[in-house]
Amino acid sequence: MENFTMLQFFEWYYPADGSLWNHFKAEAKRLKQIGIDSVWLPPAHKGMEGTASTGYDVYDIYDLGEFDQRGTVATKYGTKQEFLDAVKAGRDAGLQVYVDIVLNHMGGAEEKETVLARKVNPENRNEFISEPYEIEAYTKFTFPGRNGKHSEFVWDFQCFSGVDFDAKTEETAIFSIQNQYGEGWQDVLDEENGNYDYLMLSDIDCRNPFVREELKRWGKWFYETAGFNGFRLDAVKHMDPLFFNEWLDYMRGEFKQEFYTVAEYWAPGDLAALLKYIEVTEGRMSLFDAPLQANFFNASKQGEGYDLRTVFDNTLVQLRPELAVTLVENHDTQPLQSLEQTVEAWFRPLAYALILLRESGYPCVFYTDLYGASYIDSGEDGLEHEVTLEKLESIESLLELRRHAAYGLQRDYFDDPNCIGWTREGDDEHPGSGIAVLLSNTAEREKNMEVGKQFSGRFFVDKLGHVQEQVQINEEGWGNFKVSGGSVSVWVPLAE
Repeated sequence: MENFTMLQFFEWYYPADGSLWNHFKAEAKRLKQIGIDSVWLPPAHKGMEGTASTGYDVYDIYDLGEFDQRGTVATKYGTKQEFLDAVKAGRDAGLQVYVDIVLNHMGGAEEKETVLARKVNPENRNEFISEPYEIEAYTKFTFPGRNGKHSEFVWDFQCFSGVDFDAKTEETAIFSIQNQYGEGWQDVLDEENGNYDYLMLSDIDCRNPFVREELKRWGKWFYETAGFNGFRLDAVKHMDPLFFNEWLDYMRGEFKQEFYTVAEYWAPGDLAALLKYIEVTEGRMSLFDAPLQANFFNASKQGEGYDLRTVFDNTLVQLRPELAVTLVENHDTQPLQSLEQTVEAWFRPLAYALILLRESGYPCVFYTDLYGASYIDSGEDGLEHEVTLEKLESIESLLELRRHAAYGLQRDYFDDPNCIGWTREGDDEHPGSGIAVLLSNTAEREKNMEVGKQFSGRFFVDKLGHVQEQVQINEEGWGNFKVSGGSVSVWVPLAE
């Protein structure tokens, strides 16, 4: 997967007009041409909010926009047929297509059930603050619009470990359900709030063997229906990691496919948690490098006060590069979102250079940086304002540089807190390859760096166009490269 690049093909504020699948279908060939190799698509199933649902409020995993449920046939992104056509178009274009899997929770149940439950302390989920008593929980999913097609499995309270609403008293709290498969929460690795099994809505209980078997049946059905290449797993820190060991082993064994998998274990300041998850899942999946994204955020906020030499400290790509999916932004870190941690616009080109032009990690480009976006924000004046997120002008140039130039031995020059650089000396398999990259978070800077004697006498130019003069490489293979203030320059050899 040398120099493979992933694209997250959606963002939180994408219009709820049913157009995304067709948009991807139309873009697939161009994406491959500009240097995208794999695409992560949003959840394809019906969410409880119908056409307004981004898919993370799961209602029916078997409804891909096929049935009249939650007030609509199509999902926010389109119909089932449009989804299937989009996946096929992506694969026909030579892209790997990864689908978003959300198996932590469900919402929008048709019926209430009277269940025994205990209220828990939201700050410490292991502390029960009531004796068991009866509540009315929305835990009975019958999917009347689907009427048993694809699966006759009925979800009831035996399938869930907790809910956040008692319909009897209309109280919102966190309730631990007592069912025949266990009391309290499932074993998860994350100890935030004591135990972070419960996230939202009706929490799926994977201690129930019938649930595990149904989710395997669904996985089999989903692959046979859609024919994708791999998975992005949502919210794994809230789930028993042994479930995904079992589920992935089943899928890979059943279909003799790799099913490349990246999981979202969002712990920006806790590299140890990511490493523990990799240990328990025995390297079955990659993880998003949340600590690296947090470093980018901090670097963008602190400006010249940030020590660029430390940008890779305590990151997954530093310690387990073969399992690190590096990123600058995603739908959860966007403005106004629960995990908001938006990298400032000035630093985004620098951050993308750091993930796209180095030898380690599997970079994931965010939709907004390729296409732009807009969202509505309530201003201090109490009025709603449309805010535009500009696309990153240099992103296609950086993708082209990754595909054609970023090869060969890497030499690092992380020797100045405000200006770092590295070179790649190219290789014979990629004619014209070789680069010198320089970043500054302060004023204009320059740095003497080695690109290799094979470039002796050659001239290098800044492919991003920020610095106009050329750099000539000396007999020993060194050049004095420059960068503008608060910027990045990527130097490549002029064609002979």
